[in-house]
Amino acid sequence: MEHIMQKYFDDIVKSTVDILKIDSSLRPAEEGYPFGKDAADCLQFFLALAEEMGFETHNYDNYVGEVVFGEGKEFAILAHLDVVPAGSGWKYDPFGGVINDDVSEGGVGGTKIWGRGAMDDKGPAMVCLYCLKALKDEGVMPTRKIKLIVGCNEECGWKCIEHYNQVAVMPEEGFTPDADFPAIYAEKGILHFTTEFPLSNSPFTALKAGERANMVCDYAEAILTRKAGGKLVHYENPIAGTRFSYDNTTNILRVYGKSAHGSTPNKGANALQALLYFLATFDEDCKKAYDLLFADVTGLKEMNDETGYLTMSPDVATYQNGVLKITTDIRFPSTHQKEEITSALETYGVAYTVDNYQAPLYNDPKGKLITTLMNVYNQTTGKNEQPIAIGGGTYARALKCGCAFGPELADEEATIHQPNEYVTFDRIRLMSEVYYNAIKAMCCQPKGKTRIATIKATRVLK
Repeated sequence: MEHIMQKYFDDIVKSTVDILKIDSSLRPAEEGYPFGKDAADCLQFFLALAEEMGFETHNYDNYVGEVVFGEGKEFAILAHLDVVPAGSGWKYDPFGGVINDDVSEGGVGGTKIWGRGAMDDKGPAMVCLYCLKALKDEGVMPTRKIKLIVGCNEECGWKCIEHYNQVAVMPEEGFTPDADFPAIYAEKGILHFTTEFPLSNSPFTALKAGERANMVCDYAEAILTRKAGGKLVHYENPIAGTRFSYDNTTNILRVYGKSAHGSTPNKGANALQALLYFLATFDEDCKKAYDLLFADVTGLKEMNDETGYLTMSPDVATYQNGVLKITTDIRFPSTHQKEEITSALETYGVAYTVDNYQAPLYNDPKGKLITTLMNVYNQTTGKNEQPIAIGGGTYARALKCGCAFGPELADEEATIHQPNEYVTFDRIRLMSEVYYNAIKAMCCQPKGKTRIATIKATRVLK
């Protein structure tokens, strides 16, 4: 039996392609456009589409918007329309919405839509909108007021959520389609901090690396002194996945790596690490920075619990007035505290500032929200999985009882925050059925019932 969402598949693909063509990465604020005009245009595109479907919408000053459907106790679907910068290394225009059957290195087969935001998070946001349309077209009136909330600053500060909480009322319960399947009951704490390392005899006159604290650094460069440049003659770079390019005329050393999400540094190749490792071989001040942030002399990476080990990803670096500044992304286990990290920094004797902090998220894995979403996922896919914990930080933290729910699968190539991000047609079908079934189970059941009777006839395999 064909699932109802199949009839919306072509429209989902078209709308996803259209919204991927808008570069909604963070821009300097303008009057009326807190995150730049392109992010506002993306939000307006999404809300205009929802209005065409007949939904009530609200645009809260181009910070954040919402689509409202149903009456009763509120339920949130939190998604975001902003994206991280495209970066380099793309095979196709990152804002072209290209569709083909090409397979990326280590990737999966099948038809794909390529573009920044395809999986994080424009594609899933669009699927959720069409799930609401499907319910509306069926004549189903939810027994809860569903708020599909779409922010424009999730990737860099969450000012969109701050603004929403000032001008509207955030539901207490909901999910965000912005991480992994199945349901995620816990998220690690997030700490971004910037350390300062004075250099007494700097081996370079300029240095810059990285774009965002939550993106593994894929490019770094430094203008070396002549003496430092001479060290490259017999040097062999040991950092896997990175490569050097040195210009003897300008003394510029360029280092290339591979980006990945800051919460999974092992999936990338950090160009800053390769650059700093080289510098640390002959400069004690650079070695102090390397030992703390990459060699982990304080043992921070040994911190762990059921939600996993602490991860540390130094991703952005600048050099000015004799001081090397490095911004690091740490994801720490849910049962630990940020003070354990700051204490280690203080003991090491390094100056630092905290740039961003988000407390860990923990939900009862046997609570109603998690068990309902797990039942939906397992019945829709025919699997028998258990809820998981992750290092990523999602909008679920904005809810009293919230969790991340899809769209990635653990055994497939992860392209979020990396070049050549894509969503497969098969993933669109999976998302469509799972999210439709989840919304119906959470928001369209008679009071006191959560049985998922509508989905047993359909199974979607990855």
